[in-house]
Amino acid sequence: MSNPLQPPPPPPPLPSTSHHHHQPPYITTPTTATNREYRKGNWTIQETLTLITAKRIDDERRARPSTSSPSKPGELRWKWIENYCWDHGCFRSQNQCNDKWDNLLRDYKKVRQYHHHHHQSPPSQQPSHHAPSYWSMDRHQRKLHNLPTNMSPEIFEALNDVLQRKYTTHQQQQQQPSVSQSPEQLAVKTDRRAPEIEAPVTVSEEPDSSETESSENMGSETKRKKVRKIGSSIMRSASVLARTLKSCEENKEKRHQQVMELEHRRLRIEETQNEVNRKGMTDLVAAMTNLSGAIQSLIANHYDQT
Repeated sequence: MSNPLQPPPPPPPLPSTSHHHHQPPYITTPTTATNREYRKGNWTIQETLTLITAKRIDDERRARPSTSSPSKPGELRWKWIENYCWDHGCFRSQNQCNDKWDNLLRDYKKVRQYHHHHHQSPPSQQPSHHAPSYWSMDRHQRKLHNLPTNMSPEIFEALNDVLQRKYTTHQQQQQQPSVSQSPEQLAVKTDRRAPEIEAPVTVSEEPDSSETESSENMGSETKRKKVRKIGSSIMRSASVLARTLKSCEENKEKRHQQVMELEHRRLRIEETQNEVNRKGMTDLVAAMTNLSGAIQSLIANHYDQT
C-alpha cells in the first residue's frame, strides 16, 4: 500500500550522494556581487528546486572530510548558496535564500505532521473521510486545516531527499550513535539556522512514531512554559492596569467633588449678592419715600406761613 505522504505520481529521484564526486566542481568561494539586481516577488517552483539543490550540495561539501574549511560563518555559507543559485538562473540574495529555506522547512513540517497524525491507519483500514490527503485538497481546504497552500509534490520530495541524506550522513559519521537522540535533534545540530527541521520520512514507521512523540512532548513542555510565562506577564499587566484604572477613577471622583463644591460656593455668592441688591433697593425706596414726605411737609408749611 502506498505511503499517504507520497504524492502521486512521485517525481524523479535526485542524484544519490555516491555520484557527486563525478559532477563538475561548483563555486566554493564567494564571487563579486556588487552590481547584482536581485529578483523580487514570489518564488517559482524552478527557483525553489534550485535553492534546495544548492542547500543539498552545500551540506554534502561541508560534510566531506576533504573540505578545507568545513565550518564557516552563516553569512559565508548563504553567500555560497546565493552564488550557486545565481549561476543557475535563480537571482536571489543570500537573505532571500535563508528566509525561503526557513519557510520551506516550516511548510514541510506541517505537511508531514498532518499526514503522520491522520494517515497512519493500518493497511486494512481506510483513512478517515474527515482527514483527506494533503495532495487531494484544494487551496481552500488546505487553508481550513492550517496547512501551506502552495506546497508542490516536487518541492516536498526534494526537501524530503535533502533531510534524508543529512540524517543518513550524520548516522554514518557517528560510530556509536546515542539511542536517546531523536532524528529531529540530529537534524537540528546540522543546521542551526533551521530550528524547525525534523527527521525525514523513513521506511520504518514505529521508530518514527516514537521519535515524533518524544519531539512533541518536548515541544509541548516548551509551549507550556511559554504559556505560563505569558500568563504571568498578562496577570502582572492586568494588575497594573487595574490599579491604574482605579487610581484614575478615584482622581476623577475627587475632581468631580471639587467642581461641585466650587459650584455650591458660586451659588451661595450669587444668592448673597442678590440678597444685598434686594435690601439695597428696599432701603433706597424707603429713603425716597421719606424724602418725598419731607418735601411735601416743607411745601405745606410754606403755604401756611404765606
